[in-house]
Amino acid sequence: MHELSLMDAVRQQALEQAALHGARRITAITLRVGSLAGVEIEALRLAHTVVMADTIAAGSRLVIEAVAAACFCAACGQPFPARDGCCDCPLCGRISRELLRGRELQLASLELD
Repeated sequence: MHELSLMDAVRQQALEQAALHGARRITAITLRVGSLAGVEIEALRLAHTVVMADTIAAGSRLVIEAVAAACFCAACGQPFPARDGCCDCPLCGRISRELLRGRELQLASLELD
């Protein structure tokens, strides 16, 4: 389950930011997760509970912002949704080679006390 190692990296970032801001507690962690990131959300939630235990983030809320995949069609000059990872332009049928978003796994924000 690679979600544990991913959440461990989030924990490190969150604790560093909390220390920089003199926080005593992290009450919420918001992550942006792309639909093509290869992350299981429920496994990520479980990993959050396990990895944050015994830290200032123990008991914090995990907020997930889903990011839908999108591609850009060079032929049409238009972005389009990449449903199910399919990168065929719905206007001209060409396959896009440019993924605009959808692979994110980013620490978006923290709520600190």
